Amino acid sequence: MSSRLPVSSQQGLHPRLERTVLRHCRSSWQQPIRQHSRQAFDQVASLAEHAPALVLDAGCGVAESTAHLARQHPDALVIGIDKSSHRLARARDLPDNACLVRAELGDFWRLARQAGWRLREHALYYPNPWPKATHLLRRWHGHPVFPAMLALGGRLELRSNFEVYALEFARAVELTLSMRPEVVSFQAVDPISPFERKYALSGHPLYRVIVNLD
Repeated sequence: MSSRLPVSSQQGLHPRLERTVLRHCRSSWQQPIRQHSRQAFDQVASLAEHAPALVLDAGCGVAESTAHLARQHPDALVIGIDKSSHRLARARDLPDNACLVRAELGDFWRLARQAGWRLREHALYYPNPWPKATHLLRRWHGHPVFPAMLALGGRLELRSNFEVYALEFARAVELTLSMRPEVVSFQAVDPISPFERKYALSGHPLYRVIVNLD
């Protein structure tokens, strides 16, 4: 199935990106955490306490990427998180060291930070690009939870087929942590998710940003 590239009238970095990111760095997001997210976190917290290492697959969809990460990190607890129970129900062939939870990512990241989690690996594969310029606050780097997400440490990898998203993400990391990760284009030789497979087959340019937070 072919896929269209994200279409946006925005050219380059959003003009309000810097102001937005710095405002979020100076404040703590106070929105109440949803009950189902808290219950989901509590379900895996006891497992996480005894795990040698933690890996998060944020926005895992049908969890193909979660299974991939679990095979890469056989000694770690790999947690796939998605807000859709329908997508999670389609997961197949998960290794024993992987588990799935239905939660809102903004909630789960804050709970993980409050619990003092430190990650080995943090995957953010193909988040919704929200390509309209009016949607800056819906992109994770423009969201008030962004500092909490970075505080979880580990090797954080973003992948996207929307170059602006990757460039803004890298700039937001620099504004928050005074370190500028590189935006790199790559070929998906062995796709890790249905989205990556679809984008690769459609000939989309793909981008990644890797941040070593420890």
